[in-house]
Amino acid sequence: MLAGQPVMRWAAEALLRHVDLLQPVGEAVPIRAALEGLAHLAPVPGGATRQESVRAGLEALAPYEPDVVLVHDAARPVIPPGTIAALLEALRSHPGAIPAVPVADTLKRASGRVIDATVKRAGLFRAQTPQAFHFPLLLALHRGPAHEDATDDAWLLEQAGHSVMLVPGAEENVKMTFPSDAARLERHLCPPMVPRVGTGFDVHVLKAGRPMILCGVTIPFEFGLDGHSDADVGIHALCDAIYGALAEGDIGRHFPPSDADWKDADSARFLRHAAGRIAARGGVLANADVTLICERPKITPYAPAMRARLAELLGVSIDAISVKATTTERLGFTGRGEGIAAQAAVCVLLPAR
Repeated sequence: MLAGQPVMRWAAEALLRHVDLLQPVGEAVPIRAALEGLAHLAPVPGGATRQESVRAGLEALAPYEPDVVLVHDAARPVIPPGTIAALLEALRSHPGAIPAVPVADTLKRASGRVIDATVKRAGLFRAQTPQAFHFPLLLALHRGPAHEDATDDAWLLEQAGHSVMLVPGAEENVKMTFPSDAARLERHLCPPMVPRVGTGFDVHVLKAGRPMILCGVTIPFEFGLDGHSDADVGIHALCDAIYGALAEGDIGRHFPPSDADWKDADSARFLRHAAGRIAARGGVLANADVTLICERPKITPYAPAMRARLAELLGVSIDAISVKATTTERLGFTGRGEGIAAQAAVCVLLPAR
């Protein structure tokens, strides 16, 4: 997993912007799970070597008679912009092309931890994928003798005397190999996020004959809350906090009380909308804190269920949600039992601009 989804899925999504057919090679069950919802051909089993695996994929593609094939490592989640366009342009004059990065570091050959020699780095490149080829030629070469030394497909063309063109590679085209690669790639895939804080406040009067719904949970009580919708004061305050963090007004702007469509509406709809606005902005809800202010009913016994319901509606872990209660020591309208108030605070992470 990388930044919330399988590494292979990142690689597949990057390829799908450019190709007509995606042919995965490997174990079918985890591949299907990783690529669920993406357009791809049925996975075919790989082989004992890289060459055997690539050949299996090429044979599966042969009935489609493609002109060009890109061979890509599923462990490379980032295909930098312009890479595939450069590869396809290179195929206009060469039978194969690969992205590559010049070696910048001094190279040492060693036995164990002891240096044997310094290797001149002039003219040396680090090969990357995807590698691009004319399909009929690459298939023919793979159908030939097996080569354990074929660590990439360009090697087969080199051995057969065909020219392979280099196009500029990029440092962000990292092959997931070491644990440190994950942090490096996540920094690239996930844009910097800026915290945005929002607060919300709401109050509703108690009324007989109405259900008491707080933070999405119905509580047994002789009174409910009066309002145009179901008057869930906790959710209303939370929605206002989210809209405030996004600088998108308040709940009344999105769901006007003058609109008959929201008469007695389930406030869960409002919170789902607020969560959707976070997602639409590419953001993440870091945490939410709701405080209910009342003398009665007692909130503590229902707080776990409220946290679970809010987490469900927002699509976040319950650990990100806090629900608590306090009183006003019998002062004011809440102290006199005339109504219930709620305040909420949220932290939303939005991509930096």
